[in-house]
Amino acid sequence: MALILVAGLLGGCATSGNPKDSIEGFNRAMFAFNEGLDKAIVKPVATGYDNVLSSPVKTGVTNFFGNIADLFIGINNLLQGKVAAGFGDFGRLAVNSTIGILGVIDVASDIGLEKHEEDFGQTFGRWGVGSGSYVVVPFFGSRTVRDTAGLVLDVAVDPVSNHGHVPTRNTALALRIVSDRANLLPADKVIDEAALDKYSYVRDAYLQRRRSLIYDGNAPREAEPEADLADQQPLVAEAGSAQESVPAQAETVAVEPVVVAQQHLLQTE
Repeated sequence: MALILVAGLLGGCATSGNPKDSIEGFNRAMFAFNEGLDKAIVKPVATGYDNVLSSPVKTGVTNFFGNIADLFIGINNLLQGKVAAGFGDFGRLAVNSTIGILGVIDVASDIGLEKHEEDFGQTFGRWGVGSGSYVVVPFFGSRTVRDTAGLVLDVAVDPVSNHGHVPTRNTALALRIVSDRANLLPADKVIDEAALDKYSYVRDAYLQRRRSLIYDGNAPREAEPEADLADQQPLVAEAGSAQESVPAQAETVAVEPVVVAQQHLLQTE
C-alpha cells in the first residue's frame, strides 16, 4: 500500500499525459493482472455461486455483510458531519442485527431507514483532501491516491478482516468476495459491449462515481482546462447562435456510456 501511495504521489514523472491518470503504465499493468485473476478464479467461482444458490440465499448473504458495513458507514457519516444519516446507520445496524436475524433480512430498509454508502476515502474527500492520481491497486482494483489511503483505514477497522478466529475470518472474507463479484456479473456484458478500451471505461466510471458519492449526488461542475477554453474561442466566433447547443450535445455523448457503467459498477468497495 505504501509503495502504491508513493507511486501516485510521484506520478508526475510517469508515462501518461492525463493529469488524472499520471501513472497509466503501472495502472494498465495492474488492471491486466486483476483482469487475469478475475477470469481465472474469481469470476468462475462467482458464476457457480450465482447459478447454484437461490436468490433469497444470495440476498441474505449480501444483507449480512451489508449490515456489518453499516457500523463504519455510520461512523464515516458522523465524521463528515452528517449526524442524522450516521444515527440512521446505527439504527439500521440495531434493527437488522436483532429483528433482521444478524442482518440476513433487511428489515431496516422496509421501515424506511435508508442504506448509505460511505468509507474513509469519501470522508477524506469531504474534508477537502485532493483525490490525487488514479491508481489501480492489485486485488482491490480502481482507487485514487486518496481512496488508497482510505482503503488502508477501511481494512484496518473492518470487523470481518480483523476477526480473531482465522478459519472463520478467511471463510467470511472469501464468501464476501464471491458474493460481491456475483452481484456485479450483470455489469460484465454491458461493459464489454460498450467499451472500446475497457481500462479507460472503468477508470472514467470510477472517477465520476466517486466524485458523485463524495458530494452525495450533487457534485459541482468541474472547471474546464484553460487550454480547452482557448481552443474553443474560434469555434464560438464561427458558430454564432449555435454555440450553446454543440458543447451540450458533445458532453452528453461523451458521458452517456460512463453513466451506464456507473449504474452497474462497484456497488461496494
